[in-house]
Amino acid sequence: QLQLVESWGGFVQPWGSLRLSCAASGSTLAYYSIGLFRQAPGKEREGVSCISSNGAYTNYDDSVKGRFTISRDNAKNTVYLQMNSLKPEEAGFYYCGGGAEGGCPRDYAYWGQGTPVTVSS
Repeated sequence: QLQLVESWGGFVQPWGSLRLSCAASGSTLAYYSIGLFRQAPGKEREGVSCISSNGAYTNYDDSVKGRFTISRDNAKNTVYLQMNSLKPEEAGFYYCGGGAEGGCPRDYAYWGQGTPVTVSS
C-alpha cells in the first residue's frame, strides 16, 4: 500500500521560497498520479497542483501558475513542489495525495500526514 510523507515545510517571509517533498514508500511511485493540496486553518482542503504518474502532465490552480512548479523523480520515489513568491494567504498544511495511474484524477486514495507552511513577516 502506498505511503506518503511530506517534508520541508517551514517558515518563510512573504515572497520567499520553499521546496516541499513528498516521499513514497510501500509501493512504486511511478504507478500513481500525485496531487498537492493545501488546507488553511478553518478552511477546506483545496487543490494546488498535480502531476501525472509519468510526469508528462501537470496542472496548477490559477492562483499559483507561474510561481509553483511540480515535478517528480520516480527513481527516487519523490515528488517536489517548488513554491516561489509565497503569499501570506498560502500558509497552511500541505498534503500530498496518491491517485490512480495516468493523469490527475478527481479522487485520491492515499494521503500523507501533511507539512506546515507559515508565510509571515
